[in-house]
Amino acid sequence: MNADIGAVAYLASVWILPILLAITLHEAAHGWVAWRLGDPTAKSLGRVSFNPFKHIDLWGTVLIPGILLLTRAPFLFGWAKPVPVNMRQLGQPRRDMAIVAAAGPLTNLFLAWASAMAGHLLFLMPHGVAEWFAHNLNNSIQINLILAVLNMLPLPPLDGGRVAVWLLPDMLAYPLAQLERFGLFILIGVLFIVPWVTREIGVNFDIVGTLIGEPVSWLKNSIFVVTGHR
Repeated sequence: MNADIGAVAYLASVWILPILLAITLHEAAHGWVAWRLGDPTAKSLGRVSFNPFKHIDLWGTVLIPGILLLTRAPFLFGWAKPVPVNMRQLGQPRRDMAIVAAAGPLTNLFLAWASAMAGHLLFLMPHGVAEWFAHNLNNSIQINLILAVLNMLPLPPLDGGRVAVWLLPDMLAYPLAQLERFGLFILIGVLFIVPWVTREIGVNFDIVGTLIGEPVSWLKNSIFVVTGHR
């Protein structure tokens, strides 16, 4: 029993900081870019902040990722409190909303790169400490790449959906934008219900691996090459 408690405590200790940093800086980036583009809404509400408690959603940031970790699910899924953006305050609303949206995933890509670079400093630490930091850094790379890829799926209200609305012609952008109210349910259906149904009927269709796993693996390998780990 004590060994089990110790294993859970260690697992939590190497995941909590990477998850909090990934989510906090992702959301703060949205708010900061919106502020710089003319909308002070997030800034006035204290959402342009490195304080994780400003961005934490009880279900999306704590309970669901925690359950997935403890059950050793094949991937992590979660969300933070959305940063409020007032489009009417932006200079070019459609374009600027896309830039605000892209800021979050780009921040996650930067954090993944920075974590890989920090791995070159592990030799300066005592062995036990270095091992703990290495797990944190590896988990930081993993969670930041998952967040970047997941959020760039072209489905509102995900960041990629808002970027797609800007890039697509009006005849395609408008119906895509109308999906925002149903987007979370569609995403849950694609990531959880479709894999379950296909398993039950004996069909080998790894949609999670195709949409998230393969892009994450490619990005991770690319970052390791760029940062000199391969």
